[in-house]
Amino acid sequence: MSRTAPTDIPEVRLFTDGACSGNPGPGGWAFILEHVASGKKKEASGGRRETTNNRMELTAVIRGLQSLKRPVDVEIVTDSTYVGRGMTEWMPKWKADGWRRREKGRWAEVKNEDLWRQLDALLGRHRARYTHVRGHAGHPENERCDRLAVAAYQKFLEK
Repeated sequence: MSRTAPTDIPEVRLFTDGACSGNPGPGGWAFILEHVASGKKKEASGGRRETTNNRMELTAVIRGLQSLKRPVDVEIVTDSTYVGRGMTEWMPKWKADGWRRREKGRWAEVKNEDLWRQLDALLGRHRARYTHVRGHAGHPENERCDRLAVAAYQKFLEK
């Protein structure tokens, strides 16, 4: 007999990647969202003419989370240690310190604070965990996200 607890929520995997040609330079982001139970996948990508790799890595996660229509248990799978450490280590400290960080004994602004704040708000709606994968190591979804992100910024190189 199977009982569904009221706290049971759908489980999804969010694969993400960001890419840049130059840093700063034209950049792209991409995500693949996979519903674990059904295996159904959705992907999206986009880019900006002038940005940084870190902004594109964050944007990929944000766009993926924004595409979710209701709270879920989400595994965020990325090759970005910047995103992973930011979510698990740095962001709680930044929030406790009024979105500031210590640098050489002084308070400094949090880089990409606008995106970190967006990510924080989105994470508050879901049960999220971070899984790191090595980039360019043959992980199928990570490789696909990389190709999508690169294709997204290449359109800015052709003009």
